[in-house]
Amino acid sequence: MKMVSLKPQKGKLLVAEPSLTGDVSFNRSVVLIAEHNHEGSVGFILNKPLDYTICDLVSEITIPFKVFNGGPVEQDNLYFIHKVPNLIEDSVEISDGIFWGGNFEKIVSLVNNGIITEQDIRFFLGYSGWGSRQLDQELSSKSWVVVKNEYESGILEKSSIAFWKEKMVELGGDYLLWSNAPENPALN
Repeated sequence: MKMVSLKPQKGKLLVAEPSLTGDVSFNRSVVLIAEHNHEGSVGFILNKPLDYTICDLVSEITIPFKVFNGGPVEQDNLYFIHKVPNLIEDSVEISDGIFWGGNFEKIVSLVNNGIITEQDIRFFLGYSGWGSRQLDQELSSKSWVVVKNEYESGILEKSSIAFWKEKMVELGGDYLLWSNAPENPALN
């Protein structure tokens, strides 16, 4: 099944083209677009877990949720998306039941008390950002394919590392060949 690339907008997914191999941050990435307007775009890489947990970064949190590399911008800052706006005030809806940000002190309490689980929230160091028209230029140069987030709020439960490969299989055609290619063809 061949998918046609959609226009970028909040809630859609950016799937890195296989040709984006030279970019360490975005090679084999799947990015959730959290904001897209005339000023630029913001997103979070969904499939790049880091080697440490939220406990390593926030001493007040005692439950070891995974932390993901959200992108190359502001990697010393913590960001989060979630699907529990009824529990986390001041969050902003991205789309389809996925929210961004909110009251962090409340999150610390909710995580420590087991009220929200890793299926409800995902933490990121950094984010992916594009200036005005920058993402459009990258789309024109075939760096990304824009696809619908058919998982909606279930996106937080998607397997992290295999997610890009799954999207290649779904895109079909020539993308299917890339789904089994080694990450670094020189090591083949």
